Amino acid sequence: MSHAIHGFLRSALILSTVLATALVVVLPASADVPAISLSPGAGPPSHGVVMTGSSFGATETVDVSFDGTEAASVSTDASGAFQVTFEVPASALPGSHQVGATGEQSGLSAAAAFKVRTNWSQYRFGARHTGYNPHENVLSPSNVAGLRVKWARAVGTAYEYSSVAVANGAVFVGSGNNSVYALSASTGKVKWSFTTGGGVYSSPAVARRAVYAGSIDHNVYALDATTGALVWSYTTGSYVDSSPAVANGIVYIGSGDHNVYALNATTGALVWSYTTGSYVDSSPAVAHGVVYVGAYGQIYALDATTGALRWSHATGTSLSSAAVANGVLYVGSDGGLVSALKTSNGALLWSYATGVAVYSSPAVANGVVYVGSQNGSVYALNASTGAPLWSQGIGGSVYSSPAVVNGEAYVGSFVESVGYEVYAFSL
Repeated sequence: MSHAIHGFLRSALILSTVLATALVVVLPASADVPAISLSPGAGPPSHGVVMTGSSFGATETVDVSFDGTEAASVSTDASGAFQVTFEVPASALPGSHQVGATGEQSGLSAAAAFKVRTNWSQYRFGARHTGYNPHENVLSPSNVAGLRVKWARAVGTAYEYSSVAVANGAVFVGSGNNSVYALSASTGKVKWSFTTGGGVYSSPAVARRAVYAGSIDHNVYALDATTGALVWSYTTGSYVDSSPAVANGIVYIGSGDHNVYALNATTGALVWSYTTGSYVDSSPAVAHGVVYVGAYGQIYALDATTGALRWSHATGTSLSSAAVANGVLYVGSDGGLVSALKTSNGALLWSYATGVAVYSSPAVANGVVYVGSQNGSVYALNASTGAPLWSQGIGGSVYSSPAVVNGEAYVGSFVESVGYEVYAFSL
């Protein structure tokens, strides 16, 4: 090779190396992408949500929006990070909604999805067992007449009166054929079932990704809410018809052995028990550090932490548990009436006659009272006046309490020719 050609190639190699090096030097480093996260990522209207953001402009104002409407604003720190709490609008309907964050100075933005969803996680809605859903914004006195059967699912052939819990897109119910079921809230399809040693007349409670239910095989069960796998079980001294209340990490439940039990929700270990004067079929309600529970003919108020008796009072024997909402108590009676009373003095506001006994416990949501009757029908009544707004015959006695959530109503009914069926109603 001639010296000229060799020199040319050497020069070309050096030039290409320099250019490559120069290219590496001048290419800008990729900037971090703005991002936001939501905690929780799902919840009911009027619920507080914490947004955490990163990689926005330093010390700038960030505007937070919910479906395009401003929900909050916050200043970032020197690294472009922030944290802010905003409230889901009360009018936000069930489903997916877009939440956004935009820097006023940098123009940087990020978005995330939030799912509006309300859980009816325990018998009578929540730990207080009031039977009142304060978040319902779809069904109302103006449109409830349009309810129709969405699906019906048989979950056993035995006599049954378990009420449903609805949480995270699933419907949970006990069955007299020795099972706990999880059904799809949208289709009614069975997601899983767990076999117990006896009938499950107890209404399930959902908390901390677990489902809790009692069985007449003397056991209280904790099951994985997603898979139905057994987490733990606790053996009481008798059958368990009572529906558990779960509050502050404790499961409260009554038993046919005359006891009220408080169990650790994570391990099932006994925290305390209290012996009443009779069997405890009713379901505890928990509020302000007190457990309220009825034994036959008597109601007890127990310290939620220690189980110590605060007071007891003689009561009647009606099977219907009262719902309480906005200063009014709603209850069914053996005489076939659904009645509304003032909580302040017990004065009768209105009553509605179904014609036969009402053992079902009413549910209240957005100005409507829902209740079942022994005549095989479910009713929707105006909460203010008692006027009938809608009724649907479902063919069998209704002992269970309706659950009204996310624009749908769920209730169980025992039909002689079919067995126990869970119904879902929607517009």
